[in-house]
Amino acid sequence: GERSRPEPPPSGGSGVLSMRLLTHNMLVCNIKGVTNGYPFRIEVDELEVQESEFNAEFIQNMLPKLEYDVLRVAAESLGYGELPPSDQIDEATKQDEDFLRKVHHALMDMHVLEGRLVCPE
Repeated sequence: GERSRPEPPPSGGSGVLSMRLLTHNMLVCNIKGVTNGYPFRIEVDELEVQESEFNAEFIQNMLPKLEYDVLRVAAESLGYGELPPSDQIDEATKQDEDFLRKVHHALMDMHVLEGRLVCPE
């Protein structure tokens, strides 16, 4: 049978299929006329947590590339409030395995299966 295309969500967001917060951290809203298109707000309908192999070196290499506070707020919006505020993170924290595992969990293990990204403007 012929499949019809789903209507876009009424919130003006775009549908999401299996997105990690690592991806979310890099996405910018590029709608014409939007000057502050970062970060997207996530509206989650279905979330899945899939454990993945922890790689401390990978997370340490990602930290300088991330907008950490955006990750922390996004993780909190998905119900994961284990990441400390950025003003509590020093060089020793960045070497701490417990902290790195928490960042790994937020970045790599939380999959938004269904939801919307909503432009911040």
